[in-house]
Amino acid sequence: MTYYLGIDIGTSGTKTVLFDLNGAAVASSTEEYPLYQPQNGYAEQEPRDWANAVLNTISDVMKKSGIDKSAVKGIGLSGQMHGLVMFNKDNQVIRPAIIWCDQRTAKECNEITERVGAQRLISITANPALTGFTASKILWVRNNEPENYKKCAHILLPKDYIRFILTGEFATEVSDASGMQLLDVPNRCWSDEVLERLEIDRKLLPRVYESPEITGGITAEIAERTGLCEGTPVVGGAGDNAAAAIGTGTAEDGKAFTTIGTSGVVYAHASKLSIDPKGRVHTFCCAVPNCWHIMGVTQGAGLSLKWFRDRFCEAEKQTAKSMDIDEYMLMDREAEQSPIGSNRLLYLPYLMGERTPHLDPNARGVFFGLSAMHEKRDLIRAVMEGVSFSLRDCLEVFREMGVSVNDMAACGGGGTSSLWRQMLADLYNCPISVSESKEGPALGAAILAMVGTGAYKSVPEACKVLVKTKQSCIPNIENVPVYERYYRLYRKLYPALREHFAALSALDI
Repeated sequence: MTYYLGIDIGTSGTKTVLFDLNGAAVASSTEEYPLYQPQNGYAEQEPRDWANAVLNTISDVMKKSGIDKSAVKGIGLSGQMHGLVMFNKDNQVIRPAIIWCDQRTAKECNEITERVGAQRLISITANPALTGFTASKILWVRNNEPENYKKCAHILLPKDYIRFILTGEFATEVSDASGMQLLDVPNRCWSDEVLERLEIDRKLLPRVYESPEITGGITAEIAERTGLCEGTPVVGGAGDNAAAAIGTGTAEDGKAFTTIGTSGVVYAHASKLSIDPKGRVHTFCCAVPNCWHIMGVTQGAGLSLKWFRDRFCEAEKQTAKSMDIDEYMLMDREAEQSPIGSNRLLYLPYLMGERTPHLDPNARGVFFGLSAMHEKRDLIRAVMEGVSFSLRDCLEVFREMGVSVNDMAACGGGGTSSLWRQMLADLYNCPISVSESKEGPALGAAILAMVGTGAYKSVPEACKVLVKTKQSCIPNIENVPVYERYYRLYRKLYPALREHFAALSALDI
C-alpha cells in the first residue's frame, strides 16, 4: 500500500493527515499556534510556529501510523492565503508574517488602484485591490518599514514558506499566487505590468507551478527530523479554498460548494476564464491545471448565528449541556417550528460589513419586519435564512458571469445542519450533497500529490474515484417559489439602506 500526506497550514493551527491511495485517512495530528495583534486591525503570526507545527505533526502521524517511511510517496500542501513572509539574503525571516485578516493596508490599496488603474487591475489580477491581499502588504512594509524592505530578498506565502522548510525550494503555485494581486490570472504567470507599476522586483518572487506539479523533495535534515525519506516529492498544493474544492470533488464545470463557517463562501469551478468587471467576486486560478474558480464571500455567515446564540440563547446552552448535545441542534429544532420567511421577518447578515455582492465595510446587520408577534424561533430562522439569502447573492453573480451550477456540496459547521442544507437547496433550486470525508483541504492537498506522482492521470479523475458523498438534499418544489418571493424582497433592502449605513458610520459619537 502507498500513502500520501496532506498538510493544511491554517490560521489557528496545522493539521497533517496521512491518506491511503483510496483517500481513507489513516492517521492525523493537529497543533495550534497563536495569532498576534500588536495594534487594532493588525494580524500577524510567527512563521517558525507554522514550521514547528508542520514538523511535529508529520512526525506524530508517522509514529501513529506505524507504516514504513518508504511507503509515503508524496506530500501536498494547503494553507491560509495572502500572508506575507519576507526573507533576507541569508534565507532568514525578516519580520513576523502579516496574514490574510490584517486590515492595515487601506492606504496601500488606494495606491495600487492609482498606480495600475481600477479596471486594468481587475483585467490582469481578476480582483480589485483588497486589504487582505499580499501586494498591499508588500507596499505597507516598503512605506512603513523601509529598512526591512531593503533587506528583503525573497517573498513567500505561508504554505510556500513551509515548502522552503521542507525542500529548500522557493516556489509557489497558481491558486495561492492568484491571491497576491501580482499574478496575471488569465495567463497564470507573474504580471510584469503590475510589478513594474508597483515597483516590485520580480526577483523577489518564487517560481510559479501548477498545483499538481512536483516542486521539490524532502531534504536530508527534514527527513531525519520527521521520519520521512529524503527526496519524498512535494507538489505545488493549493490555497485553502482551492484545496477544499478538490477535497469535495469540485473539479469540473457545474460543480460548486458552499461553506458556512465564520464567513460564508460559495465556490464554483470554471474551465473557461470569467471575471466580474465589478469586482464583486474573486476569480483565481484553481488547482486543476488550466482552469479557474469563482468565489463569493459573505462576511457574517456562521458568525451571525454564533452572535445570536451567545447573546440570546443561554437557555439553549444550558439545556444542551445537560443533554450532552450541541446547542445548535436545539436552535435548529426551534427554527423548524417557524415557517418559511420566519413570519415575515428578514435578516441582513452584515455584522462585519460585506464583500459579495456589496463591497461595503459600512454595511451592518438588520432585522426587517420585527413585530411584537415574533418569538425567538422566528429570529433564529430569520438569521439562518438571511445568511442563505446572502449566499444566494453570490450565486446570482456567478450566473451573471455565465457560470452555471448544478451540483453543490455543503461544508463547514453550517453544512452539518439538515435545516440549513434544505434552505440552501430550496434557495439555489439545486441538490446539496455532503462529502463523506471531513478532511477537506488536507484531502485535497493529498489528492494533488497523488496526481503529481502519477497515481492518477488527472485531478478530475482522482476526485471521481476518491471523493464520495453520503447524502443529498433535494429542493422542495413547494418551497422554491415561496423562498423566491422573500429573496426578491431581501435584495431590495441593501440598496435602500446603503446611504444610511454610510451616514451611520460617519456619525460623530
